[in-house]
Amino acid sequence: MTYSVAVSGASGYAGGEILRILAAHPDVEIRTVTAHSNAGQPLTQHQPHLRSLGHLTLQETTPDVLAGHDIVFLALPHGQSGRFTDVLADTPLVIDAGADHRLESIADWDQFYGGH
Repeated sequence: MTYSVAVSGASGYAGGEILRILAAHPDVEIRTVTAHSNAGQPLTQHQPHLRSLGHLTLQETTPDVLAGHDIVFLALPHGQSGRFTDVLADTPLVIDAGADHRLESIADWDQFYGGH
């Protein structure tokens, strides 16, 4: 079975590392890559080492763009991925590389990340 994948924050470091690993996986089809200010640009403009993904263009990071995949990776800055939690509830697997879901307490979040 091939899994459809979306990677948000694909123009950044964490997104690039996720894509590097996924690009070699035989059961993954990377269908969507998103970014904030870099939307509309070719992925390889920001991740030149990912030549095998040269056909992908960065799209805007919105719930509609991320929905409909088997797996969604959120490689967004801390405090940004929490807004996608409810919207992606029907996605079989969502993996957050940020800190939004690491801590259970708002007080702990405030202490370690400086507010929410």
